[in-house]
Amino acid sequence: MVRANGAVSLRELARVVQTSEVTVRRDVRALEAEGLLDRRHGGAVLPGGFSREPGYPQKTHLSAAEKSAIADLAAGLVEEGDAVVVGAGTTTQELARRLARVPGLTVVTNSLLVAQALAHANRVEVVMTGGTLRGSNYALVGSGAEQSLHGLRVTKAFVSGSGLTAERGLSTTNMLSASVDRALVQSAAEVIILADHTKLGADSMFQTVPTETITRLVTDEHATADDTTARELDALADCGVQIDLAPLGAPPSGDAPVHGTGSGPVHQTQPGPMARRPVPPPPGGAPLPGQRRPGVHGHGPGHGGPAGPGGPLPARLAELGLQRGR
Repeated sequence: MVRANGAVSLRELARVVQTSEVTVRRDVRALEAEGLLDRRHGGAVLPGGFSREPGYPQKTHLSAAEKSAIADLAAGLVEEGDAVVVGAGTTTQELARRLARVPGLTVVTNSLLVAQALAHANRVEVVMTGGTLRGSNYALVGSGAEQSLHGLRVTKAFVSGSGLTAERGLSTTNMLSASVDRALVQSAAEVIILADHTKLGADSMFQTVPTETITRLVTDEHATADDTTARELDALADCGVQIDLAPLGAPPSGDAPVHGTGSGPVHQTQPGPMARRPVPPPPGGAPLPGQRRPGVHGHGPGHGGPAGPGGPLPARLAELGLQRGR
């Protein structure tokens, strides 16, 4: 599976071989000792230091539940009338499907998949960049794409990538994709990274977004289940990145979030009454790219450290106020 896809999550391996993640983790360690693969947080990649990008058909099946949860939470950060840029990727494609119901929205994208997801949204204007089609991820890249973004100014940028570390920020495996993503985030007042837990601690060849430019990270709650990924979250929070944990087991995306006027996004974590939780505005207004946000603000309730899938949040993260999304 690793040779075919370039990367695979422990959860997917456990599902395919019908065993526990504990057993899979032990087997992956043994294979790493033999030099057959490299462990990454929450998964494994081909050996060689940097992860190789799997093709689109493979990526759609990797961490599907986590990507869906991340997209649900991220959609609640978009308000009626916003102008945003959305980069290429399977997670951003999931986000686009949810943005189709936000009235008065303008979306600038270099992704054919994002544009397709929004093609029939009556009240959403889609602006495509120019450029050359990169077939492996259905994205427009090259100088044409970059030049079409020159002079653009939007409220938020949503981008994904192959890996995310506190040391280097977001990175990807393709130089052309990295260049376009850099142009995308330079146009935004707020840079939001969408990355599931398997991307945390992983590193790829080309840096896309340096850590100091990242405003917010939306990841899934499994990021706190492993000590290594929890430490990476800790380091990112120390760099001023606001972290939101998307809960798994949320209702279908058609039920949440709900966009209204004046009430903020609404997130539902389980069947039952809806819990309104407005996203607080950034202190002093939205930061420009290159600025760090002071402190970390949780996206959930402010009562103690909530339990992730592996138990309570690490003490350091709880001190920083990181919470699971609601």
